[in-house]
Amino acid sequence: MRFPFLFATRGCRAVYRLHQKPFLSPVPPLWEHRSSAALSTQLCKDDRSYYITTPIFYVNASPHLGHLYSAVLADCFHRYKLLQGFNSKFATGTDEHGLKIQQAAEAAGKDPLTFCTGVSKQFRHLFSSCNISYTDYIRTTEQRHREAVEHFWSVLWNKGLIYKGSYEGWYSTQDESFLMPSQVGDALDSLGKEIKVSLESGHKVEWMKEENYMFRLSAFQSQLLDWLRGNPQAVQPERFHQAVLKWLQEDLPDLSVSRQRSRLQWGIPVPGDDEQTIYVWLDALVNYLTVAGYPDKHNQWWHVARHVIGKDILKFHAIYWPAFLLGAGLPLPQVIHVHSHWTVGGKKMSKSLGNVVDPLERSQMFTADGMRYFLLRQGVPDSDCDYTDDKVAKLLNAELADSLGGLLNRCTAPALNPAQVYPSFCPQSFPRAHGGRAVHEDYHMLDAIQKLPAVVEKHYEAMHIYKALEAISACVRLTNGFVQRHTPWKLDRKNNEDQRWVDTIIHISLECLRIYGTLLQPIVPEASNKLLSRLGVQPHERSWAGLNFLARYQGMDCPFEGRALGSDSGVLFSRLEPHNADKQKPKKTKKSANLK
Repeated sequence: MRFPFLFATRGCRAVYRLHQKPFLSPVPPLWEHRSSAALSTQLCKDDRSYYITTPIFYVNASPHLGHLYSAVLADCFHRYKLLQGFNSKFATGTDEHGLKIQQAAEAAGKDPLTFCTGVSKQFRHLFSSCNISYTDYIRTTEQRHREAVEHFWSVLWNKGLIYKGSYEGWYSTQDESFLMPSQVGDALDSLGKEIKVSLESGHKVEWMKEENYMFRLSAFQSQLLDWLRGNPQAVQPERFHQAVLKWLQEDLPDLSVSRQRSRLQWGIPVPGDDEQTIYVWLDALVNYLTVAGYPDKHNQWWHVARHVIGKDILKFHAIYWPAFLLGAGLPLPQVIHVHSHWTVGGKKMSKSLGNVVDPLERSQMFTADGMRYFLLRQGVPDSDCDYTDDKVAKLLNAELADSLGGLLNRCTAPALNPAQVYPSFCPQSFPRAHGGRAVHEDYHMLDAIQKLPAVVEKHYEAMHIYKALEAISACVRLTNGFVQRHTPWKLDRKNNEDQRWVDTIIHISLECLRIYGTLLQPIVPEASNKLLSRLGVQPHERSWAGLNFLARYQGMDCPFEGRALGSDSGVLFSRLEPHNADKQKPKKTKKSANLK
């Protein structure tokens, strides 16, 4: 979602002409309303519902790496909740109104809707290529969205929260926003002429006078502060929560929520005033309600809404959007998950610098699973991350091809597992009381993997996907160490005791792999499916509830013991050549092929 900066009355000469609608006091805090009997009943009925959204993406340009990162994060949450048995809704889509779209369509010689449809298809294609499993794809040009926006506007208007005023100030056509004087600086254009520019974007601004509608944002400042102070997890990570609290302790002026239709035709008209167009960011934010079924059928989903956003649109989602919702009498989002940006060479990606990373091209180069894994393994929500092709190749080779893939290939290879079954576990070889042929490091490994699902769940819930993958990768290394330590390929299979120990080593290793494959499903769905299918794990056995590690060690039956392995579907993840990663697609190497 591309949001221009909002116009604030402070610092600009403004004259407000209030319409007849009286100003009603803001509603009581909506987060307190959740304790009402009606909503409590709804919560009990739908306590397994989950609703996750990405921003809707502005169609002024093709998709970039940051768009894919937002989508992969939300997709990971959605898949994770499905594994836990939730009824999950996952929405993404495109933001298609505004002056820049209107101008871009004119420059392309197309009508705006045709222009928007073309770019929106690019996002759909990228998401399809990267296995983004959204359940709803919303476009702000849809009729259902227009009806939701018109109703939302009417609710705010009827409560006296919108009024009309005229003002003048600095305006950036490219950013589609009025700016405060503190946001404007001096610069020279290409001809050396002095101009005024936005300090944030660098785009040229001009002094302009306009009449439009304003929203009484200032009336909600104390409620927003109470909401955030009373809900420390409402905005995550913590640094962004603190940033919003800081903003709310400054002046919070009223906001412009429309544009003159003579200038902006490509948008939704203000209900009852054909001379004004609802401004693009208010239009866009309501998309989350549209998908939930607003205004008539949104209760099941809206009380469990969570947003994934980039840090550049934090203020819009953590201040303006909650204020609109409070004004409309609706619950606030449960959590706003904020992520930072991807850079190249420490610099923001831009066409002028020539450092824009094409996510579709890279997903074809490194595979969809490869790009998903890299973004989630290296992406740290509270700080920017730098991208290089070489870094991608090295990470995927180390953790997916060699460590995880090598472990699977070794334990299912005919040389070590000639019967191609999930072999039996021998309690005498690996007793619960230390002894047998197991050593101290082996018990440490079992303990770590027994605790792994809880560790991963904690990190998934906090949007620390990279920490979850770090924990999984550490356990994969422990399992590889376990196999290497006991060298089962050197044991005498004709000796019954040795054969039982070999079977036990492989049984434990396959159990470890089953846990890893199950936990990694939200991250790398294709590789996880290949891994679990190779182990003979059926689709109904891959849920979070099925994470019962090493049942035989606990004295229980193991449903997989003695089961035939699935057919060999090849290398789990093909190695990449780091220095040639930008020139070729993944290929099967001799090393990988020999591990089969």
